[in-house]
Amino acid sequence: MVSPHGADSEVGTLRTVMLHRPGNELKRLTPRNNDKLLFDGIPWVARAQDEHDAFAQALRDRDVEVLYLTDLLTETLASPDARNHAITTALAGLHLGDTMRTYLAHALRDASPEELTGHLTAGIRNDEVRGGFGLVTSLFASDDFLIDPLPNLLFTRDSSVWIQDRVAITSLAMPARTRETQLTELIYTEHPRFRGTRKIHGWHHEHVEGGDVLLLSPGVIAVGVGERTTPAGVERLARQVFHAGLAHTVLAVPIAQERATMHLDTVCTMVDRDAVVMYPVVADSLIAYPVTPDGSDGLVCGDAAPFLEAAAAAMRVDRIRVVDTGLDPVTAEREQWDDGNNTLAEAPRLAVSYERNVENNSRLEES
Repeated sequence: MVSPHGADSEVGTLRTVMLHRPGNELKRLTPRNNDKLLFDGIPWVARAQDEHDAFAQALRDRDVEVLYLTDLLTETLASPDARNHAITTALAGLHLGDTMRTYLAHALRDASPEELTGHLTAGIRNDEVRGGFGLVTSLFASDDFLIDPLPNLLFTRDSSVWIQDRVAITSLAMPARTRETQLTELIYTEHPRFRGTRKIHGWHHEHVEGGDVLLLSPGVIAVGVGERTTPAGVERLARQVFHAGLAHTVLAVPIAQERATMHLDTVCTMVDRDAVVMYPVVADSLIAYPVTPDGSDGLVCGDAAPFLEAAAAAMRVDRIRVVDTGLDPVTAEREQWDDGNNTLAEAPRLAVSYERNVENNSRLEES
């Protein structure tokens, strides 16, 4: 079966996108749990939904098909095999104990596909169960979660990446996000729309996150290596894409292992076939190690070179044009923190950017 889906560029005309509308999982965030769930603060959910709806409509206005992850998941969970798999993985945590695990397994199997989707994404609190009472429920606080919510679901770029006609199921590094990619893999495996799609990597392999993967051009992939993606993860991904003939060069790009630069796409994204928007602090210091196949099953790791030079050489262009984030260091740092470098290209020279990054957006318009 030939997949009707695929991608070989960050800036080709976007036809279909998978999104997640902010939902009840974000309403589960509190000052007590937001750090554990990887949020810097408590979002205004209604406003987030309004902004998301405007974003989704902007895509539809450009004839982009918008698929919603929870709709796909609900449709997937109509399958008994998919339901059993989803429930088993959700209850695999060692914190539940047999009494509560057995109760939840029965309760979730009795839920409708829509209800099960809600439980899997928004979680279940200790005070929301009606059975399974025992030592776990007695010692847990009433608002402790038996199944954690998944507030990071809205970052759908991280849990899967299309590389030509294959979908790479990623492996998310933070425990709070592990189940996201398990659900994504379930959709790509069991949903009728994607059945037969060939997959690479997987949530159980070495860590690679989608925000670190940039398809610079057909055959050239840049992968950030830092807080979320490991060198071993890049090595496995490179072997897989070379073996499948999906790329001829993978650029391994070290980035600082800190919150402000958690992914490569927080410092650099593409806005044209030969242009990037880039955090100026790293523009001159970012390096890349070119990785190529050795003709058998091995890899050749070349010497480190400046990222922009290595990318241009692999892409076979004279140079990469750079749009700096902000004209002064303070503005650049503020807008980089606010994801000023994190754009979505709908087509060459047409990108969606965050409204709040005024200076960065002006720079993009001027360019």
